[in-house]
Amino acid sequence: MVLPRKELPDVGELVVGTIKEIYDFGAYLELDEYGGLRAFLPWSEISSKYFRDIREVIREGQKVVVKAIRVDRVKKAVDVSLKKVTDSERQKKMLWWKRFTKACKIVELTAEKLGRSIEDAYREVVWSLMDKYYDVMYAFEEAVTSGPQVLREAGVPEYWIEPLLEEARKHVKLREAVVRYNLVVQSFSSRGVEDVKACLSAIAEFLASNNVKFNLYSAGSPRYVLEVISLDYKTAESYASRALSVGEKKARELGVVFRAEREKK
Repeated sequence: MVLPRKELPDVGELVVGTIKEIYDFGAYLELDEYGGLRAFLPWSEISSKYFRDIREVIREGQKVVVKAIRVDRVKKAVDVSLKKVTDSERQKKMLWWKRFTKACKIVELTAEKLGRSIEDAYREVVWSLMDKYYDVMYAFEEAVTSGPQVLREAGVPEYWIEPLLEEARKHVKLREAVVRYNLVVQSFSSRGVEDVKACLSAIAEFLASNNVKFNLYSAGSPRYVLEVISLDYKTAESYASRALSVGEKKARELGVVFRAEREKK
């Protein structure tokens, strides 16, 4: 369970919780973000749609996103609403929570290796990254891609940086962006096959020399497909454009027909 930064949620805050007990008058749940703090979900706040039995809408053990509607800071009592949470809010919050708990695990594993306490881990790393980026997992993804300055800029102490990056690389799966072009490369000369190969080789050599991942294959002569792969679309498109310029230049030199069309996403 993650370490809560504050004791109670604020009114209007979206919180992830687990349904624990269901009664005719409502349900009790534990707020995952607040160390299992007990909260009450009134019958009237379960759904705006008609239902006969509460269990038609919720069940014990179910994870839900609720909105805090009443917070008694003296009694430390919280009432929440399920029906006041939109589908969009629920999806975004649940996705954030899954990413947040994964990021916290990375920090906790690093703390164990460094011999630091969980309190130190959250205070010095998790909450610093939340203040800077909100999505802690995003910070780790960016750090793995762009370098340790992402963590430094959030104020993470230096002795955490490299161990965090080492651990993050084991758990962060970066998405790859793929841009795809349909090519027509055709020659009517006696050296047609060699000239077409020369144009395609020029493209491949440019990408390989820049350490860019790519696929270049035939779709049935004179049609070919070029796929350029990178961590983001902007970079992939940039390399693809430059590679195609190289191929087009070679085609002009050899009198080869060369056309390229970006495949729509």
